[in-house]
Amino acid sequence: MTATIETRTVAPPVTTVRFHQVGKTFGQSTKAVVALDQVDLAVGPGEFVCLVGASGCGKTTLLNLVAGLDQPTSGRIELNSSRPAVVFQEAALMPWLTAAGNVELPLRMAGVGKAARRATAAELLELVRLAGLGDKRPHELSGGMRQRVALARALASTTDHTGAGAGKPSLLLMDEPFSALDAITRDVLQGELLRIWRATGTAILFVTHDVREAVRLGQRVVLLSSRPGRVVREWNVDGLTDGAEAAAVDEVNAALRTVISSHAA
Repeated sequence: MTATIETRTVAPPVTTVRFHQVGKTFGQSTKAVVALDQVDLAVGPGEFVCLVGASGCGKTTLLNLVAGLDQPTSGRIELNSSRPAVVFQEAALMPWLTAAGNVELPLRMAGVGKAARRATAAELLELVRLAGLGDKRPHELSGGMRQRVALARALASTTDHTGAGAGKPSLLLMDEPFSALDAITRDVLQGELLRIWRATGTAILFVTHDVREAVRLGQRVVLLSSRPGRVVREWNVDGLTDGAEAAAVDEVNAALRTVISSHAA
C-alpha cells in the first residue's frame, strides 16, 4: 500500500507532525529492506524531541519522510507546520556565497525582496551570534560557525512567505548536526541550540547517537528498535536535575544496549 503525506490546516494544531503506523521499505521482493515498521509518534508545537537508536534503525529515514525527500510505503504522516527545514551533519553551505548569502538563499528562492531578506538574514545571524560576520565565506569560518550559519539558514527556510502556512508552527529537523565537531564546540552549540529553541518556539525533531546529548537537549527521548525501526520506548526528560539527568542517561543507555543485543542475538 502506498502512503501519502497529508498537509492539513488545523488551528491551533494539536501536533506539529504525527506519524500514523508509518512504514518504509526500500527495494522489492527478496531484496527488499524494511527500514521502518508501524511507527506511531507525535511532536507537539514547540516541542523538542530526540530520536536515538542503533545505526541503521531508520532515524534519518524518518526525517527524510517528514522533509518530503522520500515517501512512506505505508501509513501516513500528518504535517501541521510550515515548510520543515533540515540541518545535516555537514553544514552544506554554498562556498561561493557569504554567510549572509547562504541564509538569504531560501528567502530568495521564495521570492522575498532584497531588502526584506537582508534584514531577515541579519536578524538570524544575530540570533546565532554571528552578527558582523555576514560577509565571510564558509572557508573563513570555523566548523562551529558554519553550523550556526546552517542553523540560521534552516530557520529562514521554516518561515512561510506565501501565506499558505500562516498560523502554523515551524518545524526543524536536525540529523546529528554536532557529531563532526570537537567536544568543546559541540557543548557550546548544544547550549546555543537550546537558547535559540526557547527564543523561537520552533518544534525540533533531533537525531543523535549520543544519549547524553539527547537527554540534555530534548524534552522527550524516543528509542527506536534496530531494523526495522519501531518506537520501543519514550522518556520525559524535561527539566531534570543534574542527578536525575545522569540517571536518565544510564536508563536510556541500558535500554539501547538491550535493543542492540537482541538484534545481534
